[in-house]
Amino acid sequence: MRIKLLAVGTKMPAWVEQGYREYAQRMPALCQLELHEIAAKKRGKNADTARILRDEAALLTAAIPESYLTIALDRRGKHIDTEGLATHLQSWIDDSQDIAILIGGPEGIDPNYLQQVRLKWSLSAMTFAHPVVRVMLAEQLYRAWSINANLPYHRGD
Repeated sequence: MRIKLLAVGTKMPAWVEQGYREYAQRMPALCQLELHEIAAKKRGKNADTARILRDEAALLTAAIPESYLTIALDRRGKHIDTEGLATHLQSWIDDSQDIAILIGGPEGIDPNYLQQVRLKWSLSAMTFAHPVVRVMLAEQLYRAWSINANLPYHRGD
């Protein structure tokens, strides 16, 4: 299976790229994690935010292969814990289901587009800077895989 992480925003700080890469490289070939960056549209003082979000949603849509299950990260989405993610991950591996996980830009993901996405997850009730989410999500995917592989990485209960 493949996990495609689609993130709005480019030119991340070195620590974000390094943190993401650290966990992405730990993932086995069995569930390969790849990052696809979507260029954020220019935002200014009088920017048309609704149009910007629609344009970014169109770019996200175009980057998702048809057979992929799409999951959007959104603060209003269903809360998922690490063990739940591990269960989903194992199911996707068993079914050879490729997935695309969407991370929006500074204003999130277009609300109209979110209505079309089957799964919407929230990582927390807190709001995080979108670059940080890349690192957190990569780490959680690795942790979920390590739980399923019975590795000692995950020590939580």
